[in-house]
Amino acid sequence: MSGTEELSREELVALVAAQAEAIEVLRARVAELERRLSRHSGNSSMPPSIDDALPGRAGPARRASGAAKGKRGKRKGAGGSSLAWLLDPDDTVPHRPEGLCGCGADLSGAAELGVVRSHQVHDVPLVTARVVQHDLYRVRCGCGREHVAGQPDQVSAAPVSYGPNLLALVVYLLVFQHLPVERAAGLVRDATGAAVSTGFVHGVLARAAAAVADTVKKVKELVVASPVAGFDETTLRCGPAGKKKYVLSASTDLYVVFGLGGRDLASFKKFGVLGEFAGVAVHDDRYSVYDHPDFAGVGGHQLCVAHILRDLADAAETYPGSHWPEQAQRALRGLVAAWHTARDAGQAQLPAEAARPLTAEFRGAVRVGLAQVPRTPGPASTTRQPAGRPLLECLRDREDDVLRFSTDTRVWPTNNTSERDLRPHKNQQKISGRLQSEDVTRHRLDLRSYIATARKHGTDAITQWRLVRRSERGRSSMVDHVWCRCLLGA
Repeated sequence: MSGTEELSREELVALVAAQAEAIEVLRARVAELERRLSRHSGNSSMPPSIDDALPGRAGPARRASGAAKGKRGKRKGAGGSSLAWLLDPDDTVPHRPEGLCGCGADLSGAAELGVVRSHQVHDVPLVTARVVQHDLYRVRCGCGREHVAGQPDQVSAAPVSYGPNLLALVVYLLVFQHLPVERAAGLVRDATGAAVSTGFVHGVLARAAAAVADTVKKVKELVVASPVAGFDETTLRCGPAGKKKYVLSASTDLYVVFGLGGRDLASFKKFGVLGEFAGVAVHDDRYSVYDHPDFAGVGGHQLCVAHILRDLADAAETYPGSHWPEQAQRALRGLVAAWHTARDAGQAQLPAEAARPLTAEFRGAVRVGLAQVPRTPGPASTTRQPAGRPLLECLRDREDDVLRFSTDTRVWPTNNTSERDLRPHKNQQKISGRLQSEDVTRHRLDLRSYIATARKHGTDAITQWRLVRRSERGRSSMVDHVWCRCLLGA
């Protein structure tokens, strides 16, 4: 007789009930694991680099079934460039026929009939470090007084030093091209012949950061005074132990400033933007610090529609038979398209005839979703809600913060500007793994604030660094460029 047959009826019923309960738990766990595996950059806040990080994880449909190989390149509608013919070339090299004619005459004496065709070659000269000696003369006036020539600002007090162009190249390689210190030193040696040391290259960061400190402070003030700014944060490992920190950012169309800290209220206060900012803050809805009472002076919030669309894509995969996720996506995309049209036309808000039907469609989708995804009873702090329910409640309770862009075209519907400004820091971590010092990391962030703002004003990176003049005596005359003069009120 088997052990099962010896069990009583009541025991069998209890066993089956326990097994059914265990099956349900396992089924829910498998469903949760499958859902986690299905998360990618198209339906969550995960970066594209995570799409193929795990076996079995598929990327977004647009990547899986995108353009065929060989079709990648310039996107439709994107600005292009070509190798242009210059009316005033830097140099002209004449080429005349040489040798003998068939008649035996030397072509050097032939009559010139003009240029048949011309070819222009765009190239760069080979760069070699030049040593320029600055001699400071002493003179004696007829009255007997002696005078010594002043030392130029770009010349260091040391007898031998590197010049501003080489310093600009080093900062460009470290901060803009994200090269590690040793590789940057090697590139400078190979490309210019200047035998710079890794210690010198590393020390340039602190010197350059000190030179732009006043400008970065002014940039922060201008962000605070802006009517709209985007706020974002991303992880960055730095310090001797590779501790996880956060790069905090505040961006506008013309300015950007970065800070280093944690993802906590104290760090955001130390960053010093949100506490004084009175405009509309564009950000993701996943982090509640942006809504903290200490930042009550913020004039309004705009939740990033791009993040909401990805969350709705996840809801569509979670509830394949439901129409509300697709309906909400369609309405939001329509509103964003109408925003672009209205802003390009100089309109202060979306026309009512364009916004009204799309807003009604969005609200209807939220109502249907709330009805189809009921809330799980229990304490709000401990009860886990079904997938999509927190999103739907956010769309319902914070509708004004979701659709604010439709009533004010100055407000961006997405926080893509901030995300683009933050992306170089992720590139830095991919290349370096982690940064060795928190202090040096802060120098890098200040330098990145400076250079990113300069680029928003139309200045290329290496040209901008040539404008930074830092003398060993502590003077800074970096206001040679138009955008710097405007920032510093010069």
